[in-house]
Amino acid sequence: MNALRNKVNLIGRLGADPELVTFETGKILTRFTLATKEDFKDKSGEWQNNTQWHNINAWGKTAERVKKALSKGNEIILEGRIVNQTYETKSGEKRYNTIVEAFDFLLLSQKTEKEVVQSIKINK
Repeated sequence: MNALRNKVNLIGRLGADPELVTFETGKILTRFTLATKEDFKDKSGEWQNNTQWHNINAWGKTAERVKKALSKGNEIILEGRIVNQTYETKSGEKRYNTIVEAFDFLLLSQKTEKEVVQSIKINK
């Protein structure tokens, strides 16, 4: 039963450049979003696209590698675990958040030249 554990593998594209945070304690956190896409046929036989967005946190050396190697649009394979967080707002309201804590990743592809050119045109 030791093989049963909290583990998730995702293949997707980064929705934004990773954001690095260094805490007073010296711990390093990198945050980013990852979009996973699933295509399927609905009851009428039409193709549908279901995109899910995941909040990703990476700590320590993994955080440093993410910041150096990844940017918006990169396609990656990610291995991590699901973490449920609970916090309270300033007004006392209880909130819940689910993130994926990344252990490792593999860069599958950079943005294509076409995507880079389109991005430059949009940002001008």
